Amino acid sequence: MNIDRNWWKNKIAYQVYPRSFCDANGDGTGDIKGITSKLDYLQSLGVGLLWLSPVYRSPMDDGGYDISDYRDIDPIFGNMDDMDELIREADKRGIKILMDLVINHCSDEHEWFKKALADPNSEEAGYFWFVNSKDGAPNNWRSMFGGSAWENVGGDRYYMHLFSKKQPDLNWENPVLREKLYDMVNFWLEKGLGGFRIDAIVHIKKMEGLPSGPADNPDGMVGCFAYARNIDGIGDYLTELRKRTFDNYQCVTVAEAAGVPNEQLVDYIGKDGYFSTMFDFSYSEPYNYGHGWHTCKGPGEWSFRRWRDTLYASQLDTQKIGYGAVFLENHDYPRAIQKFIPEKDHCPRVQMMLGNMFFFLRGIPFIYQGQELGMTNPGFTSIDVIDDISTKNHYSLAINDGLEPEKAMKLVARYSRDNARVPFPWDDSENGGFSASGVKTWLPVHPDYKTVNAAAEMSDPNSVLAFYKEMVRIRTKSEYAEVIQDGVFAPILKQYDKLIAYTRTLVGKKRLAVICSFSDKKRKIKLPFDAGALVLSSHDEYSIEDGVLTLLPYQSVMLEI
Repeated sequence: MNIDRNWWKNKIAYQVYPRSFCDANGDGTGDIKGITSKLDYLQSLGVGLLWLSPVYRSPMDDGGYDISDYRDIDPIFGNMDDMDELIREADKRGIKILMDLVINHCSDEHEWFKKALADPNSEEAGYFWFVNSKDGAPNNWRSMFGGSAWENVGGDRYYMHLFSKKQPDLNWENPVLREKLYDMVNFWLEKGLGGFRIDAIVHIKKMEGLPSGPADNPDGMVGCFAYARNIDGIGDYLTELRKRTFDNYQCVTVAEAAGVPNEQLVDYIGKDGYFSTMFDFSYSEPYNYGHGWHTCKGPGEWSFRRWRDTLYASQLDTQKIGYGAVFLENHDYPRAIQKFIPEKDHCPRVQMMLGNMFFFLRGIPFIYQGQELGMTNPGFTSIDVIDDISTKNHYSLAINDGLEPEKAMKLVARYSRDNARVPFPWDDSENGGFSASGVKTWLPVHPDYKTVNAAAEMSDPNSVLAFYKEMVRIRTKSEYAEVIQDGVFAPILKQYDKLIAYTRTLVGKKRLAVICSFSDKKRKIKLPFDAGALVLSSHDEYSIEDGVLTLLPYQSVMLEI
């Protein structure tokens, strides 16, 4: 079989959070038919890959990342016929569907886990990490959502859950389980998927002996990362997964692979790597929240240079080995402008600068729904409207640390995952055109939907959406497309603070420079090259005199060299 492994490199990827994209049946929750109805919008944006957060059957304890049936669609999203139609209709428009593959854990309502609970000696009991312990939890690992990573099910019997207690970890040491997972992956690929974004995959291997560690907080527990992330031996599982599934199809695989050491990048995304590409999260959180979100530093309070150097290092390390996946936003983070820019400076031009900064890095760019509109955090004021389990945990941590509820909510809401999960605003009608009038949506509609919506921006040549369309055109269809796709990344102008600047170079092609100011002041930058044509600017005003570039506050430009 002649398989082109790199067909995806010139594509633009777009992530949809299905519950919040478009509600076709008027029940307040987005669905698959709603996504299908908006394929023309995605095609007009220039999307070639469409990643769906999970639509499998699930009790939705963690937004669908707790799967109770891998081979079925949850009724809130529709049915398998709807999914097959989406794949077909997307194909007609040159868009390949990527599903979320969640195989570190499943739901405690999965049939496997129900059988495991009912009979400790069943085959299914071996699919999970059950341990008998007479002295309480088998170790002191803390789950990623807080509290012990172990749940008692009666007597001395415990099971491991690195995430929610409703997400028991699957035991990849069990070969029967692995075969069942491979069969499931092939079931979906046979339907014509473009591939998968693979969730939490670096956690499938646990440290031998499941040892306790030194406590890192007053709760006496230790974060589970050192004991259940990128553990020696994980490569055997990942190689087997690739050979039994992905290698047999013309698919793309995008790993959520946080914490992979640089020396192991070649194993993950090299020529014979486990995956096609991967997300690097080293630069996604410039703040270090440590104990809880309420301890985070806000924009301007953390070291810009350290964050910038981390971004540069990611680009430089990755390009030596393979092709990365670059992003600013996804379903697990607040809107990017809230992370990087003080609130007093928020405006559409700043959103354009942020887009320009990430979109021309080396790697396939992922746009998250609403990012192309310049959506911001909605400003949650009550924990009662929050759905996200992680946000509720961080709110409880803040309250337990003695914060007043109003202050705790203000701080925690800044980083809530639900900031990016509110309904997509299609127009200025009631519910933003996401759902029918008079319907209560599953999360509140963004208060700015009257002005920040797709319809308004499609008719405005100066909108954030128009800017994103121009970036897509430059990246995929202009004379610069090849250098942006394959050119070498190199940082420049590092002597300037609050500036991200880099070049993209490909032998025999035009050379480009991207320069983005994170300063709220007008500034002059001495260029280390002779500037040619202006390719793109986030602002209308543009000036270069005697080799000195004048940048307005938060301006970005892309220039020929």
